[in-house]
Amino acid sequence: MVEPADGPSTAGQRLGAPESFGVSSLEPGLRPPAQPPGRQVSIRVQMLDDTQEVFQISQRSPGKVLFDLVCAHLNLTEGDYFGLEYQDQRKMTVRHACLKNSGPKNTILRFVVKFFPPDHTQLMEELTRYLFALQIKRDLACGHLICNDTSAALMISHIVQSEIGDFDETQSWQHLLHNKYLPDQDAIRDKIIDCHRKHVGQTPAESDFQLLEIVRRLEMYGVRLHPAKDREGIKLSLAVAHTGVLVFQGYTKINTFNWSKIRKLSFKRKRFLIKLRADPTNTHHDTLEFAMASRDCCKVFWKICVEYHAFFRLFEEPKPKPKPILFTRGSSFRFSGRTQKQIIDYVKDSELKKVPFERLSSLFLDYSNSRNCDRCKRQNQPTQQPSHLSHCNTHSSYCCSKDTKSPDSGDSPPRSPHMVVNGNGLVNEQVKCSTGVLGQSPERQQLSPLTSPLLTEAGYIRNDDEEEARRKKFPTDKAYFIAKELLTTERTYLKDLQVITESFQGVVGKDEVFPDPVRNMISANYDPVYKFHQGFLKDVEQRLAQWEGRSNAHIKGDYQRIGDVLLKNTQGLRLLTIHLQKHSECLVELERACRSSRKVETLCREFEQQRVCYLPFNIFLLRPLHRLLHYKLILERFCKHYPPTHDDFRDCRAALADISEMVLQLQGVMMKMENFQKLLELKKDLTGIDSLTMPGREFIRLGCLSKLSGKGLQQRMFFLFSDSLVYTSRGMTPSNQFRVHGQLPLYGMTIRESEEEWGVPHSFTLFGQRQSVVVAASCASEMERWVEDIRMAIDLAEQSSSPTADLLPSSLSDSKLLEDGGAEQESEEELCGSRSSLERQGHRGNTIMHVCWHRNTSVSMVDFSIAVENQLSGNLLRKFKNSNGWQKLWVVFTNFSLFFYKSHQDDCPLASLPLLGYSVTVPSESENIHKDYVFKLHFKSHVYYFRSESEYTFERWMEVIRSATCSASHSLPSTRKDLY
Repeated sequence: MVEPADGPSTAGQRLGAPESFGVSSLEPGLRPPAQPPGRQVSIRVQMLDDTQEVFQISQRSPGKVLFDLVCAHLNLTEGDYFGLEYQDQRKMTVRHACLKNSGPKNTILRFVVKFFPPDHTQLMEELTRYLFALQIKRDLACGHLICNDTSAALMISHIVQSEIGDFDETQSWQHLLHNKYLPDQDAIRDKIIDCHRKHVGQTPAESDFQLLEIVRRLEMYGVRLHPAKDREGIKLSLAVAHTGVLVFQGYTKINTFNWSKIRKLSFKRKRFLIKLRADPTNTHHDTLEFAMASRDCCKVFWKICVEYHAFFRLFEEPKPKPKPILFTRGSSFRFSGRTQKQIIDYVKDSELKKVPFERLSSLFLDYSNSRNCDRCKRQNQPTQQPSHLSHCNTHSSYCCSKDTKSPDSGDSPPRSPHMVVNGNGLVNEQVKCSTGVLGQSPERQQLSPLTSPLLTEAGYIRNDDEEEARRKKFPTDKAYFIAKELLTTERTYLKDLQVITESFQGVVGKDEVFPDPVRNMISANYDPVYKFHQGFLKDVEQRLAQWEGRSNAHIKGDYQRIGDVLLKNTQGLRLLTIHLQKHSECLVELERACRSSRKVETLCREFEQQRVCYLPFNIFLLRPLHRLLHYKLILERFCKHYPPTHDDFRDCRAALADISEMVLQLQGVMMKMENFQKLLELKKDLTGIDSLTMPGREFIRLGCLSKLSGKGLQQRMFFLFSDSLVYTSRGMTPSNQFRVHGQLPLYGMTIRESEEEWGVPHSFTLFGQRQSVVVAASCASEMERWVEDIRMAIDLAEQSSSPTADLLPSSLSDSKLLEDGGAEQESEEELCGSRSSLERQGHRGNTIMHVCWHRNTSVSMVDFSIAVENQLSGNLLRKFKNSNGWQKLWVVFTNFSLFFYKSHQDDCPLASLPLLGYSVTVPSESENIHKDYVFKLHFKSHVYYFRSESEYTFERWMEVIRSATCSASHSLPSTRKDLY
């Protein structure tokens, strides 16, 4: 037996290293809970990965002390979701909260998930989600989690992706042959393989996230059935969840009693009683009675209900029941521990250090470790490996970074070290002798990767192979981050195409009112583009996976390049030019169908109210044309970054030439359709206006100005077109549309600054042929933009030979517009409504027009064109002003707004943040944001911090956000033609 090293050892020694180069399994200064004096006993705990750990604690210690030891051993912050349990002699499951001591001797306790939250995003730490994924994996294998074959195949595919990485035909097939994730797995093996193909590039953490996203929607998620009978003797099962008490017949849920409807839960002998609150509409009796197998079964289920109710419904831990002086009545059992709200608040308010951990059988680990393991296996090949080591339950064999041999082992296979954690917080490591520990042979004792933190860079000595693997896994070249921007934006672009090809066509396909020619035209011209970009995205994902060293393809040669992929797909994109040219016709025909039929218009507007349509639908129709500009800009960055001698330069330059030719070919259509789309969008938000989309009219600028009238300065929304200037106020319609007050033709108009004349800062006067208007801007720069654009529009109107068309309906006569008391009058309710916050608005209350109204700013068509180019997607860490924790989100920047998602696979955003009026800066030293690549967004009292992964992504986010927060000025192109 090898003697332990002098002094307290660390968890890093569990990897078999002769010296301690790792981190402790406990944070500095933290120790396990104090224990009562007494004889020390060894307690075995089976972890969620089916490995076993031994803990030394006092014989008098309650179960909570042992549980706290396990959580400290795992570095588990959100440990209150978990518990310990074992089966007693009566085959009943006993939880650690019910244990008055550490359990009977020679009993293996199981570490399990105790509380299943309804939403996995409430789990803040990756380690917690990984443990939940292991619990789901166990529930599938033992048959607790009942679901259909499609859901089961999809869940298992995510588990396999997490364990072995990207799809490889042979490897995936062999892995499923030797690992049973489901009792009847063979019947759905082909489905699992098909699902696994689609997860290329998905990390283990993302696989856990997707697994939990699927399972939380299942009816049997987290359900533990307790047999019972109703009053008629019908066999049922009771279960408890975050919502309340559930009743099952077989595996079908037949009733749910929500916590809000339950007045009291109790048991009497073997009868479990549910007392409901008085409700005249309730068809049940006030008291429901269920017969269970015994009094002990009733008591166990009652305690589980008490814990679930307290954990999910209470804000803080309930106070213990005071001990009676003479007599006791009822049970004194109370939930002990933090509630879910306390856990979430604690993790959010505490800037906890993220402790790395090692996953079981994951090929996403450093490849040098697997190479070392293979080399060790060849050098120390055992005569016969026990089958339970190679494929125990659902696990593959576990690799250690180094081997530790006993002096007399010779060429025998390396033995797994065994960890014993005692109550004083010391971690002792020994190599087991042949007799094993606690009567178990050394071959059967496995290591738990959960308690083996990855070693830190400060204390880890890398060899050349490991350094090369790390370089491949974490590329630092700027070209890699440009390619990653291509990947992230392509994912968002494909989701936008799905809004057209799947969501919209799914809605209009069910409604006979929508004209078939328009439906067929959209399908014929967008479906081929969507299918093409599906293949393109797979190519990019595969190349990025190889670039990062995460792929199982083992492709030899230089794969840290992207030009060849871009060139191949750019040539394929040229074949779709005929479809891209038809997209403008689709937009026109769709608008024509909406004009000719009120039902079609209502159908399209209702679709825009859906969460999946997070932008005006017409913008989605122009996405393929916009995407060409993105490809051009990305290729220009590649060509600027690469030297002419670089292998990737020639392919990138050739692809850039092809894309530039396509952009030049479609430039006229693109500019025309952008203007047409913008006029259509304005038309939806304006009332009292006719023929806004007439030929020849161009949109120039919209925004807030204060109009001087007999009542003083009043906030108005102005719209500048190439032939007229229209001013409006926000009405009280359900969609908060803007009501037109007047129109000023630009032909013959003059403009004069009049700040000194009227005594109003930043004011100017517009002299028209029929009336004059005095307006004031919010600041000098805003006034300068308006004056410049109005003068440019006047010049355009003077050059045009066509007369100005009247935008207003005939019912609004000029005489009424000239009167002070006519259209200028507003009720007090309308004025109050115009000042309501953005948060009170409906789905259309978040349009650019409403944002400009609330933030008293303006935006021009040049700004819109710049925003089309400056679209970005990717993962960012977000932090609020008064919180310490960082939340990882998938963020999409488009249309002057940030849209937040849980992951790039989500269809609908969680929230959005319009950026007009915001300022973007770098945090100052006084803000104590000691992180790299952090930028700050602030508007009045609203402050947000965002962290990016690299200097390149930081600069790109700053660049695109500045384009949205700073309106176009003299330094930017004066016309849209200069942009292309």
